[in-house]
Amino acid sequence: MLLLIALLAKDKKRKQRLLIIAVALLYVFSIPFFINRFAAAWAVPHYSSKNTKTYSCVIVLGGFSSSDKDGNGYFTGASDRFIEGIKLLSSGKAKHILITGGSGSLLPDGFKEGPWVKTQLQALNYPDSSILIEGNSRNTIENAVFSKTILENAHLKPPYLLVTSDFHMRRAQMIFKKQGYDFDAYPCDFSGVNNSVSLSDFIPDAGSLAAWNIYLKELVGYMVDYYKKD
Repeated sequence: MLLLIALLAKDKKRKQRLLIIAVALLYVFSIPFFINRFAAAWAVPHYSSKNTKTYSCVIVLGGFSSSDKDGNGYFTGASDRFIEGIKLLSSGKAKHILITGGSGSLLPDGFKEGPWVKTQLQALNYPDSSILIEGNSRNTIENAVFSKTILENAHLKPPYLLVTSDFHMRRAQMIFKKQGYDFDAYPCDFSGVNNSVSLSDFIPDAGSLAAWNIYLKELVGYMVDYYKKD
């Protein structure tokens, strides 16, 4: 918008100031340094490998799969959620796994994440007795609300493990706490966090703009969900 206004401005000094401000903002938001600092501040503490507790269930939030034009499911870049979930189940850290996710699309095409992921777990020879599926939720709030009923019906007592991407955990943690859950956070998918500093952190990168898109969405979502009445 600043560039457009600068283009239309007739006053040369105003045009120059607007161009300088626009370029400065573009630089700030396109270099890795600032997004890495924000991502580090936004992150919740990692789950400690020294924690010896076992859990009745690991709750894995959806958002790691989608479907093609023919309705066939596939894993997306956030599939670390799925990988960490089955690792926790396979290692005995959790006795059950609950996949929660329906369709977050504004125009649902029939694909529901939870039921599709169940077929993938069955293909890996996980018994149905260890799998719980919630396939109707459209967002994180519904993840928490609908999953609670399933856990209660299955008589699985807390505490639970909550698995989701690092960038999403702060908001998910707040929502699940508001719903009265007793759980430990297990963030994963740390691809967006880099605490080291190097010369390349000050070189513009389109990936930084994409990362800001993700984190700004989470920040706005956190504020909306925080003030939203239960």
